[in-house]
Amino acid sequence: MFLNIRKKIKEEDPSIHSLFESFFHPWFWAYFYYKISHYLYLKSHYSLARIIMNHAKRKTGIEIHPGALIGKNCFIDHGAGVVIGETTIIEDNVIIYQNVTLGGTKNTQEKRHPTIKKNVMIGSGAKILGNITIGENAKIGANAVVTKDVLPNETIVGIPGKPL
Repeated sequence: MFLNIRKKIKEEDPSIHSLFESFFHPWFWAYFYYKISHYLYLKSHYSLARIIMNHAKRKTGIEIHPGALIGKNCFIDHGAGVVIGETTIIEDNVIIYQNVTLGGTKNTQEKRHPTIKKNVMIGSGAKILGNITIGENAKIGANAVVTKDVLPNETIVGIPGKPL
């Protein structure tokens, strides 16, 4: 499992020159701690899961709620300032750049964070808020603010986010 994430880091980040060097990428450690905390969260060890993720946030700058679901071959580049909320669902092969927020807009126990479908790219500083869906192969531009569903293969830019 962790060999796959290291290969993905090397593949996506041209500054990484070897699989060994991928150990020093913040996404490797954020993902490592996420997997542990997510397992504990599913076993109802909520406080311990939060302690582990708070440690990961301090170490990597990436904040992932233990309840979030993250698919295979996802990649967070740079990572600083990334926030992923509790009910977020991220499918396979998603790329997220720094300062992205996948946040909620309600203070309830229901699904309140976005669902990111396969092969999506989310640019630096983008804010995707609420229980919305970002369709497969979509691209979210840097600093876009998205509060409505995005169709598959669509590119969204601006504040508020609009299709190109």
